[in-house]
Amino acid sequence: MRQLADLAGTTVKAIRHYHATDVFEEPARAANGYKQYGTAHLVRLLQIKQLRELGMSTAEIRSAGDSEDMFFDTVRALDARLAASIEREQKIRADLAELLAHRTGPDVLVGFEDIADGLTGADRAVIAISTLVYDEQGMQHLHEMAEHHQDTDIAFNELTADASAEAIHAVALQLAPVLRRIHESYPDTRTPPQPTTARKREAIHALYQSLPDLYNSAQIAVLAQAYHLAQDSVPSDEADA
Repeated sequence: MRQLADLAGTTVKAIRHYHATDVFEEPARAANGYKQYGTAHLVRLLQIKQLRELGMSTAEIRSAGDSEDMFFDTVRALDARLAASIEREQKIRADLAELLAHRTGPDVLVGFEDIADGLTGADRAVIAISTLVYDEQGMQHLHEMAEHHQDTDIAFNELTADASAEAIHAVALQLAPVLRRIHESYPDTRTPPQPTTARKREAIHALYQSLPDLYNSAQIAVLAQAYHLAQDSVPSDEADA
């Protein structure tokens, strides 16, 4: 067996595995008890080695040997898997290129590199946790919202925990029209995300639980006030005017 393994460029362990998985028939034994491998065994072993190098599992090699049609069905399935794998790897390379181009750190979610400079550490953390709650489309919407409304965030980001009620309300009034436009563009944001599974429920809970850790009490008050103001068709201050 060792000689056959060396000749075929494989290992004794591999040959034993092929025997055990029924892809490589065991030869008859000589009078001395040694297995008698011949030319047919060498050819078959080289075939198995080639198919393994192409990415086939031993189970696929075994089933592919049943007929020519089965073989080509297996090859087509393998090709489809490889195409999907290549597509995933190309996407990864594109993401890596964005990371290199924008020189962002590990706290920036892939896909948000182009707006990273306008995101605070808290924003980046919320975006990361949001991946547990929203699907790909939801995250794209989150990107668009963050991209188009960064200017409004300045006053919010500068708000300190000891801010007065008047200061909190003033920032909420600035933020409310922004939220209203977001609600108009993305109707799903009018109401909090709803859990559809136990995992989704835990993710939403984690997102809400993170807010007091990431934003100060004044900022959280602004978010609450702005959300309620945005639900009205016309802000109270505009109506009085």
